[in-house]
Amino acid sequence: MLSKLQAIDDKFREIESLLSDPEVLANIQKWQRLNKEHSELAPIVEKYREYKKITEEIASDTEMLEENLDADMHALVNEELATLKEQKATLDAELPILLLPKDPNDDKNVIVEIRGGVGGDEAALFAGDLFRMYTRYAERQGWRTSLIDANPTELGGFKEVSFSVEGYGAFSRLKYERGTHRVQRVPATESQGRIHTSAVTVAVLPEAEEVDVDIRPDDIRIDTYCAHGAGGQYVNRTETAIRITHFPTGIVVQCQDEKSQLKNKEKALKVLRARVYEKAQEEQAAATAADRKSQVGSGDRSERIRTYNFPQGRVTDHRIGLTTHRLQEILNGDLDELIGALITADQTERLKRVN
Repeated sequence: MLSKLQAIDDKFREIESLLSDPEVLANIQKWQRLNKEHSELAPIVEKYREYKKITEEIASDTEMLEENLDADMHALVNEELATLKEQKATLDAELPILLLPKDPNDDKNVIVEIRGGVGGDEAALFAGDLFRMYTRYAERQGWRTSLIDANPTELGGFKEVSFSVEGYGAFSRLKYERGTHRVQRVPATESQGRIHTSAVTVAVLPEAEEVDVDIRPDDIRIDTYCAHGAGGQYVNRTETAIRITHFPTGIVVQCQDEKSQLKNKEKALKVLRARVYEKAQEEQAAATAADRKSQVGSGDRSERIRTYNFPQGRVTDHRIGLTTHRLQEILNGDLDELIGALITADQTERLKRVN
């Protein structure tokens, strides 16, 4: 591990030198690539240099204890040595995690698609709850959200809703939300107070750049139509809504949120690229299905990942067996406890496979 860390430190120093090279400064694309790599390596190098400094101080204090020290100095060095060893133990646990292969999509923006499943109107209402939960979480993280498409119901929920989330590291955290979310509660329309169980599926797609996916004009058909709202009423009477069909994959996307046909087309193409990119990744992952299945954030939409129980105010994440009674806080966007635990569990599983 230490040899890998030293090699990363050497590479970091080399990049630092190149970033001030006049030839590199004149090549904006090369400078941007090196600057991005520099930023990715910086946290690892910082921890490694801290580790080396602490290791050297431990060696120095250990040597001092072998000298003829007075009682007070001996106690002082012993106290400092104990603190340094605690710090080293923390770094011993952190460094292997920093060396784990990084998901190339982690820094990407995302497109979130929420669809009501089993449960009819109640599922649609909960889809609306999840939509608000994720937009509030994004606000807490300082990310920007933008509605792409929505199929609202008259009761205030969504049969389906999709939106983008823009912000550094959005995919690295939201990818753990992919799957089926189950809700248990008494619907407002239930006169006898019976608890109903409904389900909503959540898809989180990394936003693909044009260089990631080649969408040829001959492979798509673009249709325009009038945007509709809940209950079938017109949002407007001009054909601003866009539907794009991708022939090679059969994927169909639509967008009607913007009043401009051009903006709807841009958003729809963004969603199409993300879905085609996801499909290509799924096909590639099929060759390593066992490895992917063991990952906490595997992204299987059919997997029941979480239950929200309203009568007990309880949320249970079934992947890691975590239960918390902070239902309302979570629905208000306070997801850090859940996502943090999922990240830790995922890292633990990956470390087991490395070792």
